[in-house]
Amino acid sequence: MTLQQLKYVIEVARSRSINRAAQNLFISQPSLSNALKELEKELGITIFSRTNKGIIITPEGSEFLGYARQVLEQAELLENHYSNAQSPQHHFSVSTQHYAFAVSAFVRLLEEYDREEYEFTLRETKTYEIIDDVKNLRSEIGILYMSEFNKKVIQKFLREGSLKFHELFEAKPHVFISSTNPLVNQDFVTLDDLLPYPYLSFEQGDYNSFYFSEEILSTLSRPKNIRVSDRATLFNLLIGLNGYTISTGVISQELNSDIVAVPLKIDEVITVGYITHKNVTNSSLANIYIQYLKETIAQEQGQI
Repeated sequence: MTLQQLKYVIEVARSRSINRAAQNLFISQPSLSNALKELEKELGITIFSRTNKGIIITPEGSEFLGYARQVLEQAELLENHYSNAQSPQHHFSVSTQHYAFAVSAFVRLLEEYDREEYEFTLRETKTYEIIDDVKNLRSEIGILYMSEFNKKVIQKFLREGSLKFHELFEAKPHVFISSTNPLVNQDFVTLDDLLPYPYLSFEQGDYNSFYFSEEILSTLSRPKNIRVSDRATLFNLLIGLNGYTISTGVISQELNSDIVAVPLKIDEVITVGYITHKNVTNSSLANIYIQYLKETIAQEQGQI
């Protein structure tokens, strides 16, 4: 087993394709395939399953990738300490529900990451895809919420994917509305207050189950419903149509000055957290991002 082989494995896991990985590594596809087969034979495990839809990381492959990342990080530290070579390009990826605080923490990470080269990814995406991204190592960190309603289903998927949920904060539900909405000056709103207004929610694609909804109270029937796929569209419709959505109340006023969070009078609790893979040790970038998440949340909670 060589460091080069470890780099090959990590690039294939990141690219999700042997062909793309070979292009990124500037080697031929047969050479990469042979190197992977030799490594799997030497270790006596199957790291990747090849299917018609591409590469799938096996459970033992996920465990191996966790160790491989640690070995390469230590090798890079050693190499950089004893040479004048430039630092290697670093990769970091986050998958998240549509939370402004996740973006704010990501912006801070980029602002303070002093490197000539890097490749970062921030995916605001569907709940099931967040779980699948972390399970299959496309992202190190996934950010989502749980409630009494969806907890059992979400926890089942986390167990099956060898994932762990880390709580960031608990929040009482709020509605996000435009600063010009007639409800904006109320101390709180009720579900009856909201009936005349369009309800906005994030669509969940093939997994459009109540349990994967990004908003609590997903089973309630509402007279006016609009589903969107991105946060910018949702906020524009909140303003343009006097619509509303239900979330944590944690919002960056710096990034969203026209949106106001008003408490929703209902007996529910939202628990927001991040998920990681049990078999993978956090990279230094992941640990820094988690710390920035906590600091950003604390700051923005103080604005409510």
